[in-house]
Amino acid sequence: MSIAITPGEPAGIGPDLILQAAREGLDVPALIIADPSMLAQRAAQLKLTVSIAETDTAPLKPSDPGELNVLPVTLPSPCTPGRLEPENAAYVLECLRLAAKGCLNKSYSALVTGPVHKGIINDAGIPFSGHTEFLAELSGSYPVMMLACPGLRVALATTHLPLREVSDAITPELLTQVIQILHADLQTKFQIPKPRILVCGLNPHAGEGGHLGTEEMTIIAPILETLHQQGMQLIGPLPADTLFTPRYLEQADAILAMYHDQGLPVLKHKGFGKAVNITLGLPFIRTSVDHGTALDLAGTGKSEMGSLLAAIQQAAKMMR
Repeated sequence: MSIAITPGEPAGIGPDLILQAAREGLDVPALIIADPSMLAQRAAQLKLTVSIAETDTAPLKPSDPGELNVLPVTLPSPCTPGRLEPENAAYVLECLRLAAKGCLNKSYSALVTGPVHKGIINDAGIPFSGHTEFLAELSGSYPVMMLACPGLRVALATTHLPLREVSDAITPELLTQVIQILHADLQTKFQIPKPRILVCGLNPHAGEGGHLGTEEMTIIAPILETLHQQGMQLIGPLPADTLFTPRYLEQADAILAMYHDQGLPVLKHKGFGKAVNITLGLPFIRTSVDHGTALDLAGTGKSEMGSLLAAIQQAAKMMR
């Protein structure tokens, strides 16, 4: 059982993190899908001694410290840390496509992804809203984005949408699908037999009885009641400003937030640098770092690899 790892944006800290982790030694068999020359140049800049072995075969055992197994993908344009290059956008997605294809055909047991830069990919003329949506399209599945850190899991009903579009996106069909996937994956991928899921309302004070919005009364509550009758333990809709408190969280296996910035600021405040992004609903395991490309830190040696190591450890745990 091996893990495929994609560094993400080559001008960001993704390559740095992988090289730093390789220096310490990865605890699982891992295949890096990237440009070997770019990794070698970055290692030299970081003054890290890392031996890079090119291969198209998933390793069967962990590499020794200071060694990396790399499936080579050629970078079209030279890469300077911290400087985005639109010509390299297609390379980022090709690495991701190869990794996902390998997971789908069972060559790899899981995928761990480094941070990408959505803006430069779109600037290159390639519509792209994020890893989650890209992998779902490749696999023909419906994705649910969840971030986890010690003591807290937060899933999202909607992901990368402008705030003005969120209300229209929250339909009975969407909520039903998201909750069913979240519930099923908590059972199968996290071994929680009877998950308890707390569900946020959309509006302040969960609508205040309809005075601050009606989505809770007309959409969210009826869906929760229907699924509760099917045996799911769902509590809500609850006001998001009080849901993230100990008396609620101690009884929850996961939180479902209605939109990206409703739930993730709390999770990142609690666990930034130790949190893991997990895509539920895919036919394979995918985890990722909880941060962006940090262009200002690329090539400086100042990036911290805690989230990457947590993503690798989480993927390995889910594999087992």
